[in-house]
Amino acid sequence: MAIYSYRGRNREGVEVNGQLEAGTSALAASQLSADGIIPITIKVAEKVVEKKGSKEVQIKLFQKISLDELIMFSRQMYSLTKAGVPITRAMRGLANTVTNPLLTETLSQLADDLEKGHALSSALAKHPKVFNELYISMIHVGENTGQLDDAFRQMAAYLELERQTVKNIKQATRYPLFVLIAISAAVAIINIFVIPAFKSVFESFGGEIPWQTQALITLSDFTVDWWYAILIGIVLSVFAFYRWKKTDKGHMTWDRRKLKFPIVGPIFYRVILGRFSRTFSIVLKAGVPIEQGLSIVANAVGNRHIGKKVAGMRQGIERGESFTQTAHQTEMFSPLVMQMLAVGEETGRVDQMLEEAAGFYEQEVEYDLKNLTSAIEPILIIAIGAMVLVLALGVFLPLWELSTTING
Repeated sequence: MAIYSYRGRNREGVEVNGQLEAGTSALAASQLSADGIIPITIKVAEKVVEKKGSKEVQIKLFQKISLDELIMFSRQMYSLTKAGVPITRAMRGLANTVTNPLLTETLSQLADDLEKGHALSSALAKHPKVFNELYISMIHVGENTGQLDDAFRQMAAYLELERQTVKNIKQATRYPLFVLIAISAAVAIINIFVIPAFKSVFESFGGEIPWQTQALITLSDFTVDWWYAILIGIVLSVFAFYRWKKTDKGHMTWDRRKLKFPIVGPIFYRVILGRFSRTFSIVLKAGVPIEQGLSIVANAVGNRHIGKKVAGMRQGIERGESFTQTAHQTEMFSPLVMQMLAVGEETGRVDQMLEEAAGFYEQEVEYDLKNLTSAIEPILIIAIGAMVLVLALGVFLPLWELSTTING
């Protein structure tokens, strides 16, 4: 089989172009006609199937599907399926309109699998880096209940909330990160350029150098003489950290520790609890059994430490314990949320109470993010003041002593 590049017109007369895989040009033309495209030109692409593997590797290395693109895909699929457009035709049409090569390749493969008789959820499961378990499960439920359009709508709304949360976190942490980078750059410049210049001045005048200044000179000499070793050490440390974090034990330990970070740890914790509540509410509303729903949510919360606790909730429910009792044993939720969950279980509206809990946590996160900058500013001011104090003691104090000696 070969890859063919084509140019043609769709049913509306709009010119379209792209690539597809077929045995011959005649089969490629038949496939295009079945998709509602009248081919104008069909020719073999420069890269044939033997080179497809390297092409896919190149796409996967340098391209990724963003959250915005996944939201747009979900919205478009909701509109198309609600309008009654066949799934395969919808996938082919979207593959010809998106600009991301990886998304185009993914949609084309989904359409191929659908034509082979695979269910949409099974086809999505072949792309775990694009569609997570929650997405696949929601589509599976939508297929079985005949509400596929509603499943796409719910996932689009959920992903939009995720995007807004990520956006708020980035906005709140941008200023502190910028200040920390500026402080690090200032310290590096002082060590490499400023202190050596003062060192020559001190040595030219002679006399005893204060210990504060001597400590700065020693640190500066070490930085200048061993800068490459410091750089290599930083790179190796970062590389070792990411390798450690990719292991199961390292990932679990990191997810547990980052929830205990000062100031930002509680925010991360509330974000995860809000995600758990929102996701579990969506799953229950879709009609997924509570045990299966907990398994799905455990892999969708984005934190393995919390995911392990959620998996423990499933084990408790399988032993016959109530949902509220298992939730209490995890010690994840505040007393207020526990009361909400208890009322929901008594009235049979756990999904609604979880949605209320998600809104509660999301409001808390929004409030904390607005106050994050004001909470971090005193720490940054102290750090800058400490740096100025060290420079004053190490640089300006000996200069003042030297000037006093010369004038005396």
